[in-house]
Amino acid sequence: MTRTFTRPRPLWRTALALLALTAGGLLGAAPAFAQSAGPHYLTAGELPPHPSSRWYAGPVTAGRPDPLPLCGGETLPSTASHRTFRTDVDARALQVVVVERDERRAADYAELLRRSLARCAEHAAEDPDVTATRKSYGRLDVEEGAHVYGLHTVTRGGASDVSLWAVGRDGRAVTLVRWAQLGGFDSAPVKAFRRTTVTAVDKLY
Repeated sequence: MTRTFTRPRPLWRTALALLALTAGGLLGAAPAFAQSAGPHYLTAGELPPHPSSRWYAGPVTAGRPDPLPLCGGETLPSTASHRTFRTDVDARALQVVVVERDERRAADYAELLRRSLARCAEHAAEDPDVTATRKSYGRLDVEEGAHVYGLHTVTRGGASDVSLWAVGRDGRAVTLVRWAQLGGFDSAPVKAFRRTTVTAVDKLY
């Protein structure tokens, strides 16, 4: 039988080794902790695909977007954060996230934002040079729920714009998502935007 013996390490070396191991473990865990902290935002690849351009994502920025979005913008608090997206052509997108102190406040705010989206066509039509039409694309069963709407505006000068809007909640976090481009409802990627909305809510936490 063979037995292997090693010379006992001095106690001070053992203490230093344990300290280094503990510090290394803590440092190694830090990125995972930072990565798990929410909320997380959409990436460019998670937006509805554009037929002739890729999407480009801006940085996540603290505060409300400037200019404020037409639908729901008046309800956004200063504690919001946002990310904008663009293409090489006319399509653009936006995600805004608001984290409330508790779930009750988040639920109340999500409902306020949903009502604002539902009334957005009326708000847009307050401009006498704008004709606005709204569509409701229903509720999505993701986390605490999401709602999707569409808005088509035509100006007196003939400009035609279509946009898709969604509001969803996961716990204390509420997100507003917008997609927009020139055109009408027939060119809006509703199915893809619904998938984008589900992804946006799922990624919050």
